[in-house]
Amino acid sequence: MALGSVSMLGAQIAETVVLGRIGTDALAALGYAFPTTITLYAFASGIGSGASSVTARTFGAGDRARVAAIVTHAHLLSLLVGIVVSVAFAACAGHIVGALGADGEVRQMATDYLTVFAIGFPLFMTSIVGSMLLRATGNAASPGLIMMLGSAGQIVLCPILVFGWLDAPELGIAGAAWAYVISRSLASIAYAVLISRAHLFRWSLRGLGSSWIAIMHVGGPAIGSGLVMPVSMFIITRLLSAHGDAVVAGYNVASRVEMLAHMILWSASSSVEPFVGQNWGAGLINRVRRALKLTNNFALAWGVFTFVVMVTCGEWVVTTWISTDPVVVDVASWFFLIIPLSIGFMGMTQIASASFNALGKPGPSVVISLLRTLIVYVPLAILGDYLFGYLGIFIATAMSNVGVGLVAWNWNAGYVRRAAKST
Repeated sequence: MALGSVSMLGAQIAETVVLGRIGTDALAALGYAFPTTITLYAFASGIGSGASSVTARTFGAGDRARVAAIVTHAHLLSLLVGIVVSVAFAACAGHIVGALGADGEVRQMATDYLTVFAIGFPLFMTSIVGSMLLRATGNAASPGLIMMLGSAGQIVLCPILVFGWLDAPELGIAGAAWAYVISRSLASIAYAVLISRAHLFRWSLRGLGSSWIAIMHVGGPAIGSGLVMPVSMFIITRLLSAHGDAVVAGYNVASRVEMLAHMILWSASSSVEPFVGQNWGAGLINRVRRALKLTNNFALAWGVFTFVVMVTCGEWVVTTWISTDPVVVDVASWFFLIIPLSIGFMGMTQIASASFNALGKPGPSVVISLLRTLIVYVPLAILGDYLFGYLGIFIATAMSNVGVGLVAWNWNAGYVRRAAKST
C-alpha cells in the first residue's frame, strides 16, 4: 500500500512539474482547485471506510455470504452518491474557486480543471471503495499494484494531453485532469474484475437497506469527518490568497512534495483499519493493541525522517523540477522548515480515527476531526496570519498536528486498553 500510495503522489508531483512548465498561474489554479478535490475525496473515503469497517468485522467473524452482499451493495451506493456529487460540483466549480479568491485567468484554469475532475468522479469513487474493500478482505497487494499502474498511466498521459503531444488535442490544465480521470477510471474497472474473481459480488438486492444502514453508520460520520478538512482548507486557501497567487502556488507545490511523505502514513492508517476490524471481530484484542503501538511508533519515526529530508532537499526539488519563481520558492522553503516535523503526530491522528472507524465507533473520529480543524487549526491559523502572515499559518498547522495527535492517541489507546481488560 505504501508503494501504491507513493506512486499516486508521484503522479501528482509529475502533474505539478508539467503544469509548472505552463507557469505560476497554472500552479496557483491547481492550488485553488485542491480544497475541492479533497472535498470530493471525502465522500469516497467516507463510504469506503464505512464499507471497510463492516466488511472487515464480518470477514473476521467468518460470514462470507454477508461479506459478498455488503461488497455488492457498497459499490452500488458509491456509484449513486458519486453521480449526485459529480453533477453538483461540476455545476458549481466556477463559483467555488471564485469564492476562494481566484480571479481572471487563474479562476478559469481552476474551473476547467475541477469540471473535468468532477465529471470523472463516479468511477474514481468506485475505485477508492473497491480498493478499501479488497484490503478489508485481506488482499493488500493487488490494490497497491493497481494504484501503481494507474499512476504510471497518469504520468504518461498528463504531458500528452496538456501539451498536445502525439497529435493529441492541446488541453492545457484540463488535460492534467483528464489524465487523472482516465487512469483512475481504468483502475476502477481493474478493481471490479478482481472483486468479481474473488466471488465478492452477489447479484441480488436482498438486504440492500440493511447493508446501506450498516455502511452509513460509520460511513456517514466518516464523510462528515472528512468534509471538515476541506472546510478548513477553503479557509486557509482564502487566507493565503490575500498574500497573492504566487503564495497559493508555493503552498500548493510544497504541499504536494510533502504529501509524498504523508502518503506513507496514510498507507499505515489504511492498513490498520482492516487489520483492527478483522482482529476485533475475531476477538483478538491484544493483536489490535500491538498493531496500534507499532504503527504509532512508526509514524513518529517517519515524521523525524521526513523533516530531515525536506529541510535538506525540499528547496532543491522545487527549483530544479517545478518553479524558479522567487516567491514560490521562498514559500515552499518556509513550509519545509516548519511543518514536516509535525506530520508524525498527524499520522497518529489518522491512525486513531481509522481504528475507531474499524471498531464501528465513528463518533470519536468526528470529534477528533472537528478538534483538529475547526476548533484548533482554523482559529490558530487566523491568529497566526494576523500576527505573522502566511508563516503564522504554517506555525498553526504544526502546532495543531502535535496537540491533536497526542489527544487522539491517548483517547484511542485508552479505549482499546479498557476493552482488553473487560474481556
